[in-house]
Amino acid sequence: MKTPKLLPWYASKAGVSLERATVLWYKAVREATAATGWVGNAEYWGEAMNTFQRLLEEEQATMCAPRVMPLVRTQNRLWRLPLTAFEDVVSAMSANWHQHSGGPRKAA
Repeated sequence: MKTPKLLPWYASKAGVSLERATVLWYKAVREATAATGWVGNAEYWGEAMNTFQRLLEEEQATMCAPRVMPLVRTQNRLWRLPLTAFEDVVSAMSANWHQHSGGPRKAA
């Protein structure tokens, strides 16, 4: 049986390797087959996806990997803050200079 095309996305979103997500998918398929007794109908696939997402959440809860990306993004924003503020000040000064210098005006 093939895995869903979105399996790599689900795996990366949960922080799980693709191999582990594949194992969890096959486990979810087995559980869905046992729960519904059917294979291939909408109820079966819904149960398989719900079970897969539950298994991914359980797997993610067992991992103790630190969340570094939010910290890195925050540091990047803080580093760029003075540059952004300086850019805003220069833009305001330029607009003020053109307004009071009598330079070419744009038609509205």
